[in-house]
Amino acid sequence: MFWKIYTVAHGRARHRNAPMTTQSTRARYETMSERTRINPLLKLVLDIGPLVVFFYANSRPALFLPLVGNFIPTEIASGERAGIFVATAVFMVAIVVALVVSYALTRHLPVMPVVSAVIVLVFGSLTLVLHDETFIKLKPTIIYLLFAATLVGGLVFNKPLLAMVFDSVFHLTEEGWRKLTVRWTLFFVALAILNEIVWRTQTTDTWVSFKLFGFVPLTFVFAALQYPLLLKYAAPETAKD
Repeated sequence: MFWKIYTVAHGRARHRNAPMTTQSTRARYETMSERTRINPLLKLVLDIGPLVVFFYANSRPALFLPLVGNFIPTEIASGERAGIFVATAVFMVAIVVALVVSYALTRHLPVMPVVSAVIVLVFGSLTLVLHDETFIKLKPTIIYLLFAATLVGGLVFNKPLLAMVFDSVFHLTEEGWRKLTVRWTLFFVALAILNEIVWRTQTTDTWVSFKLFGFVPLTFVFAALQYPLLLKYAAPETAKD
């Protein structure tokens, strides 16, 4: 989610035609720039849409049960905990639909959304098959820690993985990418810890609400706070021929 939110939050701060630090990196960004781009707000809708549906399905399971009843065991399709199981099934369908729409519009799928979708499908399936909502609650923790570990790996091998995530929206100096990567890594670790605290200490309904009304605003605010860094470490534009 964060890569789309960050794109929207700072979409007007693009620094095109910025020089890359290596030839391979330059080639990678040129390839990205040739891809069809969709409106940043539409990208945000495609990403947050499944979360909105997840929240609504949890509060109104009866409304969505006819749509996903075939995916949910009969014994968990009713009762007090029916909401989270119906919402999980709806979430799985919605995230696949979002990926299909994104691919239909751009003809490519970024790595991070695909990884997130795979984790949702795996942990969602475990939730439904084992009748245990713990798995879907662990999903954000796993994703955030995975993102953090990936960014740390990029730092270790001196690869601008964060630049790849942001799909060539920003062009920063090496120091800028390094500092931005450290900040996002710490932020993801903090979100993972926060998710563990919320789902272990609060009700399921509270956790579902926090996924939409807590994590999303926090990501927006954090992304906005990085704007000064983007300006400070923006790579100089290449000279025109």
